[in-house]
Amino acid sequence: MKTLIRNATVVLPDAIERINVLIDGQTIVSLDAADSTTADEVVDAAGLHLIPGVIDDQVHFREPGLTHKEDLTTATRACARGGITSFLEMPNTKPTTTTLQALEDKLAIAAEKCLVNYGFYIGATPDNIDVLKAAQRTPGIKIFIGSSTGDLLVDSQAALERIFAETTLPICAHCEDEATVKANAAALGGGSTVADHSRIRDNKAAIIATKRAVDLAERHRHRFHVLHVSTAEEVEFLRGTSDLITAEACPHHLFFSTDDYDRLGTLIQMNPSIKSKADCAAVWQGLLDGTLEVVATDHAPHTLEEKRQPYPKSPSGLPAVENSLALLLNEVNLGRCLLSQVVSWMCEAPARVWNIHNKGAIRVGYDADLVLVDLNKTQAILNENQLTKSRWSPWHGTTLTGWPVRTWVMGQTVFADGKLNESVRGSEIQYSR
Repeated sequence: MKTLIRNATVVLPDAIERINVLIDGQTIVSLDAADSTTADEVVDAAGLHLIPGVIDDQVHFREPGLTHKEDLTTATRACARGGITSFLEMPNTKPTTTTLQALEDKLAIAAEKCLVNYGFYIGATPDNIDVLKAAQRTPGIKIFIGSSTGDLLVDSQAALERIFAETTLPICAHCEDEATVKANAAALGGGSTVADHSRIRDNKAAIIATKRAVDLAERHRHRFHVLHVSTAEEVEFLRGTSDLITAEACPHHLFFSTDDYDRLGTLIQMNPSIKSKADCAAVWQGLLDGTLEVVATDHAPHTLEEKRQPYPKSPSGLPAVENSLALLLNEVNLGRCLLSQVVSWMCEAPARVWNIHNKGAIRVGYDADLVLVDLNKTQAILNENQLTKSRWSPWHGTTLTGWPVRTWVMGQTVFADGKLNESVRGSEIQYSR
């Protein structure tokens, strides 16, 4: 099937131009097609911007084992509506993705259920080094340096040294120092209010673990990606690191601060925790000056009933895939950043960091993962309209200007005119090694 997208303002890798884009099957085949080009479908995109599909490199979609919170069908419905055409999912499901068989099982489930493209990290444990060395159908290795339980917590220096020294896949990590977190919790008697969460998982816990992981990466010359940077100290430290190191920000660390606990309570309880307004400003500045390359969601839903438990029984995590692109497009309208920067952070950089083949940009020969956005569309985020299974958002009631209005996955329309095409299935992401 051929699709001609006419009159769109297209965000290309090095320019923004009003051109016609021709899709043939799953592939972009022309960026200068004539208006008269024959196609099975012609889409008039006058007044709209065409961007590459968003690649979210950090999500928790809860399948298998925790599907009362989310599953791959509900999560990828939300992705499609939010303009996310590819995701990379974390290994802390039940069972954990720490064996080759668990990875294969996830890929098989995804092939049946996902409306968008999919990939799954392999999780590190203190003793699965052989698995990490053998894994191929994965973007990379995820290490929980603090903030996890069971065999996914890797806090032993000897185990960390082996992982960085002996494996070849890119590594990413959740960086919070476990010893600092435990000491802070003990000093506060475990904490009694959600505001204590940011005192327990404080700036010190984050910077200690980030420095530790970066030291490992630099000494072993291993590519390393710092997930969900939340502090000014981390941003400043990362400015001095080598090209082996990349890093990212998440919407909750850009838009929420500890001042919002009074209003939102445990709904914004996250690991790493929400920090101060000064930290938010520093993380924003890190994006704007290129210290942080990626924006990803860390989408980690729980039911409202679970989230509304009194602290510290309340779990950490919030849903975000449905609204992350719109949150950034609204910032474009407010003049805080450029549309080209949003495309860099959410499309181009994740493809580059994870060696994703033929995605992340609008180029001839690339996969036709595309999103039409209307920078003039104004709409409120409402819990009752959310497609994620948890059916809530911490941004409930927030009005944004700038929304995705049509999404293509591998050349197929998966979302348009407010409706999903649930017959679409995404593809397993391929990596250039």
